[in-house]
Amino acid sequence: MAKLITLQDIEEDPVFLTLIDNSSTYLKMRGYTDHGLRHVAYVSRKTAQVLSELGYDQRTVELGAIAGYLHDLGNLLNRMHHSITGASIVYGELRRLGMDLEEICTIVTAIGNHEEEIGKAVSPVASALILADKSDAHRTRANRRENHRRPGIHDRVNLAITDSQLYVDQERKTITLEISFDQEICQIMDFFEIYLTRMEMCKEASTLLGCRFRLLINDLEFLGQLTSSLD
Repeated sequence: MAKLITLQDIEEDPVFLTLIDNSSTYLKMRGYTDHGLRHVAYVSRKTAQVLSELGYDQRTVELGAIAGYLHDLGNLLNRMHHSITGASIVYGELRRLGMDLEEICTIVTAIGNHEEEIGKAVSPVASALILADKSDAHRTRANRRENHRRPGIHDRVNLAITDSQLYVDQERKTITLEISFDQEICQIMDFFEIYLTRMEMCKEASTLLGCRFRLLINDLEFLGQLTSSLD
């Protein structure tokens, strides 16, 4: 008989803790922004929040939280196509725990589609995971290098983001990512150099959830103007 696995079960499982720690260490060695426990806990919480505020049932919310917590495990092997390798790892480990197969499918499909190069908003859980993951842009994620070289564009952009909030307005059917951006560190266009594809993905994810995606940077709405030619 399948077991009802919860986020708490996942958080307390030593195998998952080890996998997250080692995948984070690998990315740190490669010079990427933080992908450790702080990031996965944030993505887990925000995935669940989006689903909950849009009225999805409690079990779907829980599956979203689990998907968010485990979404980056594929970085243990390599950054490239980490969503696919991560989904494969998670599938095996959740089977080990005896989780219901249909629920595993929901989780691994979401994980396998969160990467902007190959992913797609194909389900409510996948869509909420995309929004949560792509909204975690903040200076606390920037790598602190020991040398004195100029930080790369990913670090500069994250260092420039002093605050970011993702919230749902169920009445107006909007999902908004609101960012405070310090333009003395870098230009807002630098943000779009690395985040435009991710913001387009958020737009598609919001549409699947029956909402319109809004991107506000320093109280100005950007996404409509910058993506109108792509629609």
